[in-house]
Amino acid sequence: MTGRIATLGDHAMSRRSLLQALGIGAGAITLAACAPSGGTTPVAAAPSATAPANAENFSFAAWSLSEGAGKPVIEGQLNAFGQSKGVTVAPVSYPFNEYLNQMTLQIRGGQFNGAAQLDIAWLGTLAALGKLQDLSGLAKGRGYTPSALEAGQFDGVQYGLPWTMGAIGIIANSDILSRVGVDKLPTDIKEFEAVLRELKALGDGTIPYAASTKVAQLKDFQVWMQTFGCSLVEKGKVMIGDDASIEAATWYKRLHDDGLIAPDVDRFDARSLFSQGKAAMYDDAPVGRAAVLKDSPDPDLARKLMPAARPVLSAGDDPRALAWGHTVVVVNGAGAGTAGEFAQWLTSDEKVVVDYFTALGLPPTTETGLASAAVKADTFISAFGERITATATPSPFWVYPQYGQIDTVIAEKVQAVLIGQTDPATAMKEAGKAAQALIG
Repeated sequence: MTGRIATLGDHAMSRRSLLQALGIGAGAITLAACAPSGGTTPVAAAPSATAPANAENFSFAAWSLSEGAGKPVIEGQLNAFGQSKGVTVAPVSYPFNEYLNQMTLQIRGGQFNGAAQLDIAWLGTLAALGKLQDLSGLAKGRGYTPSALEAGQFDGVQYGLPWTMGAIGIIANSDILSRVGVDKLPTDIKEFEAVLRELKALGDGTIPYAASTKVAQLKDFQVWMQTFGCSLVEKGKVMIGDDASIEAATWYKRLHDDGLIAPDVDRFDARSLFSQGKAAMYDDAPVGRAAVLKDSPDPDLARKLMPAARPVLSAGDDPRALAWGHTVVVVNGAGAGTAGEFAQWLTSDEKVVVDYFTALGLPPTTETGLASAAVKADTFISAFGERITATATPSPFWVYPQYGQIDTVIAEKVQAVLIGQTDPATAMKEAGKAAQALIG
């Protein structure tokens, strides 16, 4: 079952609605086992007023501060806000693959106060700590789209203010594809594999598809399982280990063994390979564009970027893509009031969000931001929304606070298949059992 989420220019089905459509409403999830005594009860709602009477220093954590493209942009935002309020905003940075674990430890231990960038998939995990503020007061009247607002909600509470929304899908280099006479990716998996083989046959060392093969990013494989017909979870029962998931793993293994995808690649490796013209396509969110263009020796690469719908198994299937987005949450403690105002300013001030989009290509989450001339003139973002975001869905594992562990155990089993430690059937059945044990 598929739905729509956060397409540009319309109010598509939101993250919450998509969860309901998948039959996994967040209200039914029990978090007590992972939360402190307060469960997911939020800290008192932040006010809707402007600056607190006495602005305070606070910290802002973001994995984007550890990335070349995002760091100078966000540092500029921190400085601008700090100067306007007479406060210091201390930057805190961890690489993306370490970020959730580090922030969980810091927040649980009371060692972090302030605002933090958060992947929409992590909201339930951090809400379970019982230390995030209810930001509903700060969300009112700021022009956020309904779908974006709901992406920052968990269990009916506005824990996050939406920063950007989109999806993760295939981005191709149209120039490399043209070398095998292809002007757009085929919609059928068999034809898609045939194109990869034609690219491989060029013999120039180009990786046809820089798919994720490292454990840290092998959650991407779950979308391919869905493409082959595995629903991942149905009413609390993990479906991995069924025929569809085994078929997907067998196919992925074939791509790996035949050199159509490369070993030991994560999102950042893939971006580097793509930016250097060493890969014809890879999986990414819109944020990846800034990184690949910044590091590319090809001054014309921007024109060659081609968002593409993921191929499907059978005619009539909706292309699969993973919903993606960032919110900003506020952790209770010293400076929380000023941090809340910063989160509101960062995500909804028209000039700030449009400048952020112009610098990094990340779609805004407000009506005015999406209607701005800068967004409307961006053909890449428009194409990405139409071809990828339009049929994106959240992972059905996101409603479980243990979802990070679930992703890891599945990824480890997929990697074991790729490196030949086990066969697809055994690995997928073991992955399903391990994931089910984590869900309970």
